[in-house]
Amino acid sequence: MKKKLRQQIILAGLLFLSISSLSQETEVHFLSGTDKDHSVEWEFMCTAGRNSGKWSKIPVPSNWEFMGFGNYTYGGEREDSSETGLYRYPFKVPSSWTGKEIFIVFDGSMTDTEVKINGSLAGPVHQGAFYRFKYNITSLLNQGTTNLLEVSVKKVSTNLLVNDAERKADYWVFGGIFRPVFLEAYPKQHLERVAVDAKADGSIAINAFPSNVKGTATIVAQVKTKDGRSIGPSFTAAVKEGDSLVRLQSKLANVKLWSAEFPNLYRLEVSLKKGANTVHTFSETIGFRTVELRRSDGFYVNGKKIRFKGVNRGSFWPTSGRTTSKELSIMDARLIKEMNMNAVRMSHYPPDKHFLDVCDSLGLFVIDELAGWQYPPYDTETGRKLVKELVVKDVNHPCIVLWANGNEGGFNFDLLTDFARHDIQQRTVIHPWLNSNGMNTKHYIPWNYGINTFFQGNDVFVPTEFLHGLYDGGHGAGLDDHWDLMLSNPLSAGGFLWDFCDQGVVRTDQNGRLDTKGNAAADGILGPYREKEGSFYTIREIWSPVYFPYRIITKEFDGKFDIENRYHFTNLNQCSFSWRLKKMNSLVPNDTVSISGLIRSPNIAPGTSGSLTIALPKNWNRYDVLYITAKDLYGRELNTWSWPITTAEEMANRMLPKTSTATNVTKGDGKLTMAANNVKVTIDEKTGLLMGVSNNSGVISLSRGPVLIGGDSASKVTVKDYDTLGGHVVRVAYEGRHRFQFTWTMLPSGVLQLKYQYRPENADTLLGVSFIYPDENVQGIQMIANGPYRVYKNRMKGTAFNSWNKNYNNTITGETWAYPEFKGYYSNFYAGKFRTTESTFSIYTETQNLFLHLFNPAVPKALGRANSMAVYPKSGNLSFLHGITAIGTKSQRKEDLGPQGQNNITFANGSNDIQTGVLYFDFR
Repeated sequence: MKKKLRQQIILAGLLFLSISSLSQETEVHFLSGTDKDHSVEWEFMCTAGRNSGKWSKIPVPSNWEFMGFGNYTYGGEREDSSETGLYRYPFKVPSSWTGKEIFIVFDGSMTDTEVKINGSLAGPVHQGAFYRFKYNITSLLNQGTTNLLEVSVKKVSTNLLVNDAERKADYWVFGGIFRPVFLEAYPKQHLERVAVDAKADGSIAINAFPSNVKGTATIVAQVKTKDGRSIGPSFTAAVKEGDSLVRLQSKLANVKLWSAEFPNLYRLEVSLKKGANTVHTFSETIGFRTVELRRSDGFYVNGKKIRFKGVNRGSFWPTSGRTTSKELSIMDARLIKEMNMNAVRMSHYPPDKHFLDVCDSLGLFVIDELAGWQYPPYDTETGRKLVKELVVKDVNHPCIVLWANGNEGGFNFDLLTDFARHDIQQRTVIHPWLNSNGMNTKHYIPWNYGINTFFQGNDVFVPTEFLHGLYDGGHGAGLDDHWDLMLSNPLSAGGFLWDFCDQGVVRTDQNGRLDTKGNAAADGILGPYREKEGSFYTIREIWSPVYFPYRIITKEFDGKFDIENRYHFTNLNQCSFSWRLKKMNSLVPNDTVSISGLIRSPNIAPGTSGSLTIALPKNWNRYDVLYITAKDLYGRELNTWSWPITTAEEMANRMLPKTSTATNVTKGDGKLTMAANNVKVTIDEKTGLLMGVSNNSGVISLSRGPVLIGGDSASKVTVKDYDTLGGHVVRVAYEGRHRFQFTWTMLPSGVLQLKYQYRPENADTLLGVSFIYPDENVQGIQMIANGPYRVYKNRMKGTAFNSWNKNYNNTITGETWAYPEFKGYYSNFYAGKFRTTESTFSIYTETQNLFLHLFNPAVPKALGRANSMAVYPKSGNLSFLHGITAIGTKSQRKEDLGPQGQNNITFANGSNDIQTGVLYFDFR
C-alpha cells in the first residue's frame, strides 16, 4: 500500500505540473486517488460494524465495506444509522496558488458528508450520494504549511427521503468516499463553468458563468478539432462587472455531427480576457447534434428517427462496489457496443464522469438519471440542489439525450422546471414507467400489451426497462418477438433491457464469497466480472444493424443474399464483409478444413434493403457450413452468421462406419441381446426399451429409452424381432393415444439404429424421446450443432453451426459463472461424441432440425419465481426433441413474451402431426 501511495503521489504531482503549466486554465490537485486502481491512503475510523472504534488506514476512493469496515447491506434491509466513517488527511497547497480561489471537490460520497478544513466547516453538510459537490475553502487554508482535511460520512442519511430515494433500493448500498476528491484553483476573476448547446445545423450557443469580474472584460470562444485546429472564427461577448451569466452564439459550416454511429467530437475553448490578456480558459469536449422528441411521431437525432437498443447499467465492480475506473468504463461501453446496442440508461443514479466521457467518444446514447428508487422521492429542497449538481456536471456531454427524474414512482414533479433551468439544451425529461411528456416508458410490457397505449396508442413508446433478466431467463429470451413488434410500429423508440451485469459483491466478511443476495442481484446479461451469458450473443444477433431475413440455403444457392441495413446513419458500403466455408471431417476436435474470402460491401442506404453477393468457389457445396462475418467501419465485428449446407442425413452417412460383421442375437430372462463388431446391446422384450450396452472396454450406462416425453398411457405394447439383410430388427408398438412406435436395428457395422414416430398432444411443452445416462460419468462432448451456448424456444438466435468441444460443468447461470453452460437444449443437432469415465460413444441423427437435451441444469438455490427456469424432461436426462420449451423472465411468464413463448402447436387439418426421427448410436 505504501508503494501504491508513492505512485499515486507522483501521478498526482505530474498531473498537477502538466495542468499548472497552462497558467490560465483551472489547476487541479488530487487529494485522493483517481479510481479503484489508483488510490491514496487516508487515516480512517468506522464507528460501527467490523473493525470499528479505532483509527487505521483506508484507500480513497473506496467503499469501506470492501476494505474490511462496517456492514454489508442490501437496499431495503435495516441499516445501522450510527455507522459513520471518519477521515483525516493532511495536505499542502502549492505555493503558486497564492491569490487564487481554491475549491475542494467531491465527486461522490455516501451519504451525508461533513467537511472541515483546519477544524472549520467548509460549508453545509451535503446530502445525496451520487453527485459532485464543492466548497470554496480559500479563506480556510494555511498557505505554505500543512492543512488538515477532516471528513465525516454518515452511511445512512439523516434525511429520510434521501434514504428512500437512494438506499431503500433493489441494489447494494455502501458507505464511503467512493469517487475522487481534488482541489481546483481558479484566478480571482474566472469562468466558473460553461454550458453548451451545439446543434446539427452548426449553430452553437454557450452560457458562460463569469465570477468576480472587475470592470469590463470579454469572453472569447473557439471551436477546435481534437488535434487543435480551429474550426471557423472565434466569437465573443462582452462582460460587465457583476455579470454572472453571459450568452455567446455562432454558427459553423460543415461540422461533423455526433451520433452513436459517428461520435465526432470537438474541443471548445472559452476564455475570459482582460484586454489582450487571457485571465482564465475553460475547455470542454462537445459534439454537434440535435435531439428531439416529436410527439406522436418518434425520437429524433440529427433529424433522423432512431430506436434505442439499450440496457440499464449501474456503477459496479465486485471487489470495489460503486468505486470504478475509466478502464472499467471503457470495458463496459465496449461490451455494450459489442451487443450492437446504441444506448444505455443510468440506473438509478448518475454515473462517473469517465463513463460519460467514454459514451461520448465511443458513441452511446445516454439517459442520465436523478436517483429515486421508488416512491417517495427526494424532498423538493434537497432535490433542487441535486438536480443542479447533476445537470451542471453532465450538461455538455453530447451522449446525454434524455434526463430521467427518478424511477418507478420516485418522482418529484416539482423538480421538472429545475432541469430546464440548468439545461441549455432543454432536453426532454422522462419518468421511467410513466407516460409523461409525450413518451410512454411503461416497464415490463407483455408482448400483447396495449389498449390505447403502446402498440395501439398515440404516444412515442420506449420501455425503459423490459425483459427483466434473472439467471438464464429474460434478456435475449423474448427479445426477437418484442423487437419485431417494435419495428412494426413507427411510434416505437426501442427500449432498455434490465440489467447489464449481475451485481455480486465479494464479501470480505465471508471469506470472499461472491454474493448476489439470492436472486435479487443476479439480473445481468453478464456476470459480475463481465462473464458473457448466452443472451449476450442473442442480443448481438437480433440487434445487429446488418440483418439477414432468410437463414436457409440450398444446393442451388446462387451466392446472393437478401440483406437489410438497420443502421440509422451508416451505409453498408462503409462496413466490411467476409465469408468462410468449413468442412467437418469427423467428431475429432479441430478435424476440419476451411477456406475464406472477402465480400464486396453493398451500397445499401440506412433503413433500406438490398443484396449481398458472394463469389463462392465452384465446389462450395462440398463443404458443411457457410459463415458470413460483418464488421462496422471501425473494424468491430457486428456478428457472424452460419448457414448449414450439408444435411444431417448426408453428414451421418458420411461419418458412420461402413464395416460389415455378423450380428449375433440371444434371448432369455425377458431380454434380447444383439451383438456386432464388439458391441452388445440389450433390449427389454416387454417394453422394447434399451436396458444396457457394453463393448470391449466395458459397460456404457445408457439405458431406459426411448421413452416418450410426457409418457404414453398405452394399453398394449407389442415387441417383435427378426433378421433382415440390413441387420437384426426389433420393432416396438405402443397402442395408445400417442401411437408411439420405434424400431431398433443392429447394423452390420455394429452401429445401433433407432427409428421412431409418435403423435404428440397439441400444445405440449416438450416433444421427443428420452434416455438416461449417469450425469456423474460425463466429462464432455464434441458436438456438431448450433452452439456453443444452449437455447430456448424463444432464444434461438446468437448461436452458430459448428463442431463444438464442450467440457462438462454444472454451472447455475447467475450463481456460478463458468460459461458457456454445458447442460441444456441445443438446436440443429447433427452428431455428438461423449467423453465419459466409462468409454466414449457417439450419437448421430439424420433428422433435420432436431434438438439435443444434454442433461438437466441444476436448479438455482434462490430461484424464487419459476418463470426464469425452463422445463426439462422428467423421463430422462439425454433427449432428442422436435420441440422445446421457452423461458420466462424474473417477473413474466414465457407465454407473455410473444409467439415464441407459446407451447408447441401440432394440431393441423383436424388431427395432430406425426413426428418422426432417426438416430444412430456408435458404441464401438
